[in-house]
Amino acid sequence: MSANERPSGQQQTGRAAASSTADSAFLRACRREPVPHTPVWFMRQAGRSLPEYRKLREGIAMLESCTRPDLVTEITLQPVRRHRVDAAVYYSDIVVPLKAIGIDLDIKPGVGPVVERPIRTRADLERLRPLDPDDVKYVTEAIGSLVGELGATPLIGFAGAPFTLASYLVEGGPSRNHEHTKALMYGDPALWAALLDRLTDITVAFLKVQIEAGASAVQLFDSWVGALAPVDYRRSVLPASSKVFAAVAGYGVPRIHYGVGTGELLGLLGEAGADVVGVDWRVPLDEAARRVGPGKALQGNLDPAVLFAPRTAVEAKADEVLEAARGVEGHIFNLGHGVPPSTDPDALTRLVEYVHTQSASRAPSVKV
Repeated sequence: MSANERPSGQQQTGRAAASSTADSAFLRACRREPVPHTPVWFMRQAGRSLPEYRKLREGIAMLESCTRPDLVTEITLQPVRRHRVDAAVYYSDIVVPLKAIGIDLDIKPGVGPVVERPIRTRADLERLRPLDPDDVKYVTEAIGSLVGELGATPLIGFAGAPFTLASYLVEGGPSRNHEHTKALMYGDPALWAALLDRLTDITVAFLKVQIEAGASAVQLFDSWVGALAPVDYRRSVLPASSKVFAAVAGYGVPRIHYGVGTGELLGLLGEAGADVVGVDWRVPLDEAARRVGPGKALQGNLDPAVLFAPRTAVEAKADEVLEAARGVEGHIFNLGHGVPPSTDPDALTRLVEYVHTQSASRAPSVKV
């Protein structure tokens, strides 16, 4: 089955899920509509900071856990139960679709994704075959289970953006300076474009599987794109990201675009076609709104390190985020990056309650 085909049964499942979550504060904020309170969720909320997660994952490798629908369902639900966040985020990893098509990679503790044979030549591209929905049947099964458990709470699906996936594949793993990636991008633009084309198709296929199974929104993680100058992003990355967003636009689910260290790229991230632009902690939300321009909601942007400060300091910084977001068309409260593994889970629970309470006192009366 090609990435452009939509099985009618799965599509109907996705529409039913979207209907049940349509009035949630999270989806209202994505659509830039009035909300009863500022919705909250956290990147990496399902995972290492939770003792119940660590207990469940004992002796189970990361990539294996991503292919077991029972584990995926339970891990995704854990932070929703504990923190009462406004959205769940599907438990997976951005390299899952690459593993599913046969790329020899593993996620090594303390390191991250490591690729056995990096992709750096035209011949290497042949290892990047299209992703078929049957390659990730466990995703469809897990999301179907989650939608039933979550009810009116939206589920966010996600995928890695073509640039970030390319960086892992070309470097062979995480990189501080992305030397091999940039050398390929600058030195062989035709090969670079061909690589991103293949990764774009894989990303689109992975997002479509999640949406058709019932995800209410999707986020494109371009974690490493902050390493690029705006001129290079526009020329060598923007076309691929735009193609991803355009390919899933017809589903009508909100599309979120996020990257780290992207203050100079915020306008371009919005231009790529997302409905919501994620902002890290380096740029205040009012300034981010100016850079992104009208017609977009924003997501963010508390510094994750603040969570290790005393409660009064966490609340003071949360107030700063909420104040900066006053004039933003739609705001989803999040961290500027993922939850650090050593975070006290109670700090997250208190933060959710605080943001809900403070923002509800400022919000106009809204029927949901």
